[in-house]
Amino acid sequence: MLRYLGTLLAVDSYQVETVSSGRQAVDRLQHDPLPDLVLLDVLMPEIDGLETLERIRALRPELKVVMLSCVSEPRKIVQAIRLGACDYITKPFEKAELDSALLRVLGPGLESVEKGAGAVEELGDDRYFIAAGKAMQAVHAQVSRVAAVDVPVLILGESGSGKEVIARLIHKLSPRARGGFLKVNCAALPSELLESELFGYEPGAFTGATRSKPGKFELSNRGTILLDEIAEMPPALQAKLLQVLQDRQFSRLGGRTNITVDVRILAATNVNIKQALADGRFRSDLYYRLNAFTLTLPPLRQRQEEIPLLLRHFMARFAARYARASLPFSPRLMEACLGYSWPGNLRELENFVKRYLILGDEELVLGDLGAPAPGSAAAPPSDPLGGPNPAGERAARGLRSMVRSLTGEAEAEAIARALEATQWSRKRAARLLQISYKALLYKMRQYGIGERVASARNSE
Repeated sequence: MLRYLGTLLAVDSYQVETVSSGRQAVDRLQHDPLPDLVLLDVLMPEIDGLETLERIRALRPELKVVMLSCVSEPRKIVQAIRLGACDYITKPFEKAELDSALLRVLGPGLESVEKGAGAVEELGDDRYFIAAGKAMQAVHAQVSRVAAVDVPVLILGESGSGKEVIARLIHKLSPRARGGFLKVNCAALPSELLESELFGYEPGAFTGATRSKPGKFELSNRGTILLDEIAEMPPALQAKLLQVLQDRQFSRLGGRTNITVDVRILAATNVNIKQALADGRFRSDLYYRLNAFTLTLPPLRQRQEEIPLLLRHFMARFAARYARASLPFSPRLMEACLGYSWPGNLRELENFVKRYLILGDEELVLGDLGAPAPGSAAAPPSDPLGGPNPAGERAARGLRSMVRSLTGEAEAEAIARALEATQWSRKRAARLLQISYKALLYKMRQYGIGERVASARNSE
């Protein structure tokens, strides 16, 4: 294999060095010149490829490594990715597969990940993946590696940060791309309806069930299913889901036979998963099954370099959808957008652009961001020499923060009252407040309302 690879790469004008063990590889990498790429076999004498990879990452973390193996074990592939491997090739392979891996890792362009600032990838159903900064390019690189490995993936991130987009990207880059992609929101349905939605039912399973109906797992066969808000799934259903993960089998409601499915499960949540495990709301055995690989999305406030591209992207989309002319983003408006924290992440930014396009009034949308109008009392005063007054800037920021704080307190109080009026039924409270159930859960976490109630009861 060493001679074959050496010859194959030399023919393509690569300069090649070969060593016959992991220990020799580590010794060679102690000194310069360093290679641009290391092709590393999993099965080797003395120390295996995964241990060698770990030592290489500790010694030369910047080195790019592609793993080679005749064993296609998802656990080994995932472990290699976690240790920092850029790609993984299963032997025997065609030269085209090797060339493709070299192209992805060495260039030009690392495909869509490294196309430069502003890479936009269409995912279907009006969904797009946008990578304009290092954070999301790193996420794309992780997705590219794990997509080809048929293991569950747990996607973590704040509400509105783009977890469904990542799930669709995994599906698109996976061998299941020709199969279907279905999303189920586990927080949107009561326990009984969610069970029938996921697993289907037989005639007579409950009142009104006059015919059999396949569930989402059957409809996703040979495809991918996204279980959104997985931490909101009732414990009884978590146990049934665990069976699907372990045995790929389940039974419909009222059914007497098991149904076998071939489906990849992706799960997403915006809750603190460790806290949910500690509280007993989420089964630890289910978590360890889903946690074959975890992707954590950074919130929008941590990827500000993407905001200008996202604003222009959403403006172009909505202008085409509503048959309106695109509106420009003035330097003042762009500065306000860059300075805003976007607590609702991409979803809030998307609605902001939509509102701006429909209203066509920059001053109104600037008010949404807490930006002062030119010449208004909220504008920071200047010192006698014409420069900015730091004390005035701090006062202006303090006033805006105080207004937001007061607004938040009023909102939190309204939510608490609605919950009390409905005996803490979150679904009824959401209807009373005329907001979605998901929005209510987000607001409760944002203001710590559940935590306040628990602490109040403890103090009593």
